[in-house]
Amino acid sequence: MGYDFDLLVIGSGPAGQRAAIQAAKLGKRVILVERQDVVGGVCINTGTIPSKTLREAVLHLSGHRERGIYGASYTVKQNITMEDLHFRTAHVIRHEIDVTRHQLQRNQVEIAVGNAVFAGPHAVRIEDVPGRGAREVTAEKIVVATGTKTTRDGPIPFDGQRIITSDDVLTLKKLPRTLTVVGAGVIGIEYATIFATLGVRVTLVDKRERLLPFIDREITDSLAYQMHEHRVTLRLGEEVEGVEAFADDKGERVRVKLASGKQIVGDAALYSIGRTGATTELNLDAAGVVPGERGRLNVNAHYQTNQPHIYAVGDVIGFPSLASTSMEQGRLAACHAFGVEARSVPSLFPYGIYTIPEISTVGRTEEELTHEGVPYEIGKASYREIARGQIIGDSSGLLKLIFHLETRQLLGVHIIGEGASELIHIGQAVLAHAGTIDYFVNTVFNYPTLAECYKTAAFDGINRLG
Repeated sequence: MGYDFDLLVIGSGPAGQRAAIQAAKLGKRVILVERQDVVGGVCINTGTIPSKTLREAVLHLSGHRERGIYGASYTVKQNITMEDLHFRTAHVIRHEIDVTRHQLQRNQVEIAVGNAVFAGPHAVRIEDVPGRGAREVTAEKIVVATGTKTTRDGPIPFDGQRIITSDDVLTLKKLPRTLTVVGAGVIGIEYATIFATLGVRVTLVDKRERLLPFIDREITDSLAYQMHEHRVTLRLGEEVEGVEAFADDKGERVRVKLASGKQIVGDAALYSIGRTGATTELNLDAAGVVPGERGRLNVNAHYQTNQPHIYAVGDVIGFPSLASTSMEQGRLAACHAFGVEARSVPSLFPYGIYTIPEISTVGRTEEELTHEGVPYEIGKASYREIARGQIIGDSSGLLKLIFHLETRQLLGVHIIGEGASELIHIGQAVLAHAGTIDYFVNTVFNYPTLAECYKTAAFDGINRLG
């Protein structure tokens, strides 16, 4: 049967972009359908890139990185406004959109703007913006990379300024003095620490008893302590009963009611209870694809849905929902679709969480190893022990190594502090090659660098062995 294209990709975020380019490099005819006028998806336009750029702007303008040296009152700009933060964010977004479009164009990927709707197992109708009609195309293989959208509870009166989702942060007109963040997932906790660094009084509410349960507990305990130091109030184990906007003599405000009877009043509330798969408008029934919980798509080890020729990658398939892992999923799906051998090691995918301070981790945690009955030991290094830590003014950072008690093989690396998401790759490489903790002892690192933490932590671990 003749098809218009070898591969049709729905969504131009990291997963879709990588799948399209990989297939194009294999000599396949590829079309990518994007509903927005700009490419990049949530990652570039409202999610990863904007939030991380916003974070960097906050760190710079607030003087946070230099306060360990110049004191708590140090700041680059006295009165920081949302316009100050938007300036840097808009610049980076424009650049990343241009880079993404250029990559697709030079790999001869056709870009079609419009809503993709399945018309059959191999057919997709592209419903363009109003006034341009529709176009139906067929493809041998299809990759769904539509990502997610913010979950909105029906009774919550979202208005984009006082009661907001993470998508609305970029359009805030003014900085709130007090903020309640509902949901301590990755997005919620990142924004909680970003606003707290600006001096906003933040209250973080979550029904779970601990922060980020998939991260090593010692690391999250350190994060919680540093959040308290920035006057963040943690309301863990609490369930939200309602959110309402009201006005009093102090102006327009927001009240968050908890099931325990507590009430939190502030200038704004960020509702961040997770994200839902953006699949409701795809007409999946026509393709024979069965959606899973919260609109997400279930896939096998090769990212195939229940229809073998239809793949799903990225946030639309759920955890870990990171841009880095989504890119790899897109590449692997495209390779599998066209019979090209490719492999990766999901157990060695690193996590980067851009809180302030940032967190990064790879490998297994103490809790996992204890549950599995694996004998292990740890080695730790504090940034304050390292000359580079003193130079950059970060005395609270921590690097932690976990290794096998008998073989000394490295099992996990967990970092909190400046540059954590960069430092993690050293440990990732050693893990990938089944290296031991002795590698760090025998390696010479540049001086002064934060990478020296690996050597210090390795010595600490060996000393614990007696």
